[in-house]
Amino acid sequence: MTTAPAELPPPAPGRLRLLSYNVRSLRDDRHALVRVIRACAPDVVCVQESPRYWRPEGQAAWLARRTGTVVLAGGGRAAAGPLLLGRPGVRVRAVHDRLLPKTRGLHARGFATALVEVAGAAPFTVTSCHLSLDADERLRQFELLRGQLRYAELGVIAGDFNEHPDGPGWRGLAGSLQDGHVVAPWGGEMTSVPDNPYQRLDAVFATPGVQVLACGVPHGLPGVTDADLRAATDHLPVLAVLQLPTR
Repeated sequence: MTTAPAELPPPAPGRLRLLSYNVRSLRDDRHALVRVIRACAPDVVCVQESPRYWRPEGQAAWLARRTGTVVLAGGGRAAAGPLLLGRPGVRVRAVHDRLLPKTRGLHARGFATALVEVAGAAPFTVTSCHLSLDADERLRQFELLRGQLRYAELGVIAGDFNEHPDGPGWRGLAGSLQDGHVVAPWGGEMTSVPDNPYQRLDAVFATPGVQVLACGVPHGLPGVTDADLRAATDHLPVLAVLQLPTR
């Protein structure tokens, strides 16, 4: 039995719940996946491995509809898998999706990025990413990630980094951004694999102007069951509560 984490900070002006989740192309138990996402009650969902090849737009729309969100950016061929969903109150000011240079023989990769606003808060960028399994290509992608922050003073990057926290790309990113679970640990740390979590591959990073109030795997959150986490996909989600400067 998993111990329930401390309560999350309550809603407040400028406060945002952000969920990062690798959904493995919706190949597992979709209903369990939907239950997990809805129980986390996110304002923004950074999805990795959204379906890319068979009706990607329709499948992204299905996931959005079932989780009470709308598609903000990315998805399918637009960003080679990363997708941004948001509750209807999240306003998109601009989309900055990016397909990345591809190494022969490796999967296409991309970033889903949007400049968004929530009521009462300053605009910020949010990026969902899923980095390469190849170490050299992944390190180049870590460097390109920083460029997705140039559209606003505030920004969040979340995803499946396919690297451990002691890796060179991760350490470089954490040198200039806040690693959410390190700054405000909450819930679980390890994100892979659901049956026996032993490694941390998924994370939420934020620029210094964003206050991280809580960040981690939502084990024991009301409505999130161990059975659903195991059935939904091959990664565990990361839930972060972020405080944005209010206007």
